[in-house]
Amino acid sequence: MIEIVTFQLRKDADPEQFKAFEAKLQTEFYYHQPGLERRTTAGGENQSYVCILHWDSAAAADAAATKLLVANDYADERAALVDPQSIEATRYNAL
Repeated sequence: MIEIVTFQLRKDADPEQFKAFEAKLQTEFYYHQPGLERRTTAGGENQSYVCILHWDSAAAADAAATKLLVANDYADERAALVDPQSIEATRYNAL
C-alpha cells in the first residue's frame, strides 16, 4: 500500500528546523514502525512538502498514524511546524 501525504509548513516555521525534525522523525520513529517498507519526503515551492510511504498493509499505516498522533514529543514538535489545515493523505493499493 502506498500512502501519499501532502502538507505545508506554518507561515512562521523555519524550513531548516523542519528538515532537522523530519530527519529525526524518520530515523527515530518511522524506521521503527512495523510494516514500513520505505519513506521519502520532498519539498516544493511555498514550503509545501510530500511524504511517500510504502507500507505492507493499511493496518500498519493506521497503527503508525495512531502512534504519531498520541501525545508525544514528535506530535508536539510536528504541530509547531506543520499547518494542520494543509495535511492531506491519500492511499493507493499497489497493482
